[in-house]
Amino acid sequence: MKAVSCVHGSLDVVDLPDPAPAEGQLVLDVLRCGICGSDLHARNHADELTEVMAEGGYTDFMRSDTPVVMGHEFSGVVAERGPKVGKEFAPGTTVVSFPLLRAHGGVHLTGLSPLAPGAYAQRVLAEAAMTFAVPNGLDPATAALTEPMSVAYHAVRRSEISGRDVAIVLGCGPVGLAVICHLKTRGVRTIVASDFSPGRRALATRCGADIVVDPAVDSPYEAVPAKQRGLTALPALYELGVGSMEKLRKVPGWSHVYRVADRLGGTAPKRPVIFECVGVPGMIDGIIRAAPLASRIIVVGVCMGEDRIQPAVAIGKEVDIRFAFGYTPLEFRDTLHMLADGKLDASALVTGTVGLDGVAAAFDALGDPETHAKILIDPASAAVTP
Repeated sequence: MKAVSCVHGSLDVVDLPDPAPAEGQLVLDVLRCGICGSDLHARNHADELTEVMAEGGYTDFMRSDTPVVMGHEFSGVVAERGPKVGKEFAPGTTVVSFPLLRAHGGVHLTGLSPLAPGAYAQRVLAEAAMTFAVPNGLDPATAALTEPMSVAYHAVRRSEISGRDVAIVLGCGPVGLAVICHLKTRGVRTIVASDFSPGRRALATRCGADIVVDPAVDSPYEAVPAKQRGLTALPALYELGVGSMEKLRKVPGWSHVYRVADRLGGTAPKRPVIFECVGVPGMIDGIIRAAPLASRIIVVGVCMGEDRIQPAVAIGKEVDIRFAFGYTPLEFRDTLHMLADGKLDASALVTGTVGLDGVAAAFDALGDPETHAKILIDPASAAVTP
């Protein structure tokens, strides 16, 4: 089969043996595969990523000097079944799969380890237990978005955001755009999106952002409507506390009133839920310093460098920081069905398609935020430019 191999930063089409399924596995004919931001980074900085993954105990991540077939955002058609695979995966079934594969005595990251070749290829292996039939005749391109949309779904669920909350999305690359799509589906009424790129700001609007700002010109925090804006300075909080107590102490049984209001969330200051989707050093500290008091920060952007914060500032403002990475099998399944049922619209994300011969050009094109957001690979296509 044809596949795209990455080694020493070079992306080349090569001939490889067709994969053979082990027990509980499937061979899929790849229909579409998305190019992920992690793929872009891994192309030239795989060794940095290897060190980070090793900190978590996974030592088989891709390395710069070892050929690897990337691609973990894919849809395909069942071509072959291994032993003990259920009848639900009959040949010809269109599916998507969670990118984890049993191989070489362990479970490996599909497309991000040389031990689990990915879907920049005509065929790819998948675990039947982690594979899901595509419902409702969903088109292969949209089905291939299940994986990146699951990342955003997990982040939004981690945020515990409600429809009444204000969401601020910093960075409108594919991850930020996917977060906006899920926030819209969740019924969040005010979504502020911030990005330096005019093209990405336009895509944010298409995905459902209510307010878009250029952070070089305007603050995303000040763009929040005045009635929904939180407190930004400690003296205002102190004044609110003293003023509220002056009124409450005039009420008999004031502590009971306070307790009920507290239980209903009426005593907490208004605060936005902020999604950091940039992933560069300095972003987290910058948010802590600029955000309103009691903000909840969800870190989705993957920063590969070291970063610094001043804890006393975060403590004084009592911000809540949560980190989000990956997704669960149920979130993966539910995202697929939201896409197939038309509840989740991710159509704005896909901006181009190439064949295997166009993968290197697609990587180059994705370096320009004004040109593309998400490029898909169609192994059957002859397109060499997206």
